[in-house]
Amino acid sequence: MTTKVTITGTGTPIQTPDRAGPGVLVNSGEIVLQFDAGRGTVMRLAAADSNLADLDALFVTHHHSDHIVGIPDLLMTRWLNDVQRRGQAPLPIYTPEGEASRMIAGMLDVWLHEMEMRQGHTGRPNIAESDVHPFETSKDQITSVAQFEEVAISAIAVEHKPVAPAVAYRIDTPDGSVVISGDTAVCPQVEKLSVGVDLLVHEAIRAEGLKGLVSDPERLLAYHAECTPLGAMAERAGVKHLVLTHLVPPPTTPNDKEAFATDIRTGGFTGEIVVADDLLIVDL
Repeated sequence: MTTKVTITGTGTPIQTPDRAGPGVLVNSGEIVLQFDAGRGTVMRLAAADSNLADLDALFVTHHHSDHIVGIPDLLMTRWLNDVQRRGQAPLPIYTPEGEASRMIAGMLDVWLHEMEMRQGHTGRPNIAESDVHPFETSKDQITSVAQFEEVAISAIAVEHKPVAPAVAYRIDTPDGSVVISGDTAVCPQVEKLSVGVDLLVHEAIRAEGLKGLVSDPERLLAYHAECTPLGAMAERAGVKHLVLTHLVPPPTTPNDKEAFATDIRTGGFTGEIVVADDLLIVDL
C-alpha cells in the first residue's frame, strides 16, 4: 500500500489568488479521504487528478466558513459528475457534534428545487444529500471516529475558542501516520495526538509578520498557532515531518517561506519542514 498526502488548500478566510481554502487529501491504497473543504477545493481536487466519485469520506475540523464553504460545491459537483445516472451513494461527512453538524446537514437545502429540476429533466435517480455522521469530542482523550479497511481515523478536541468544538485528526495507515491540526492554538491535545507521527500538517502564523497587517494581533494569536511554540511542541512529540499550512501572513517570496521555517527552528524542531503551497504532495 502507498499513502500520499496532498495539500488541497493552504489559504485563510482572506482570499489570495494562488491559495485555495483549507484542505488535505489522503490517498492510502484504494482509500481516498478529504479533510476540510474550503473555497476552491473541487478545482484543487481536479488539479490533483482526484475523481470525486472515488472519495470515501469527508472529515470536517470545525464550522468556520473558510473550512466548509466548499462542501456544497463538492457534493453538487460529485452528483453532477454522475453522467451515467447510476445514483451514486451520498458522501459520508464526519464532523464534531454541534454547530458544524447542524450547518452541514442543511447546506444543500437552498439547492433542493434546482436539484429536483435537474432530476426531472435528466432522469437522475436521486439528488445530492448531506450524509452527516456527528461524533462526540473530548479534550481529555483521543476518540476513534472511523475505520476504512486498514486506515483508522481518530480525533481530539483542540483550542480554537470561541469556536467549539474544533478537532484535529490522526490518520493511521499501514505506511505511517498523519495528523491534521485544523485551526488551533499550540496545545497539549495536538501534542498528544502527534506523538511519534510521521507527518504533522499544522496551521502556522508568524507573530512578526502580523505587524501592520491586523489591528489586534494578540486576538489572532490567542486561537491560532504561532511558529516558535509550534516548533517546540512538534519536537517534544517526536514529529518526523512538519508541513505548515493555513499560513498567516501568506508567504509570497522564498524569503517569506524561510522566515516561517526559521521561526519553527527557533522553537527547537529538528525534523523536516515544508512551508506548503497548494498541491504539495508528501509520500509516506
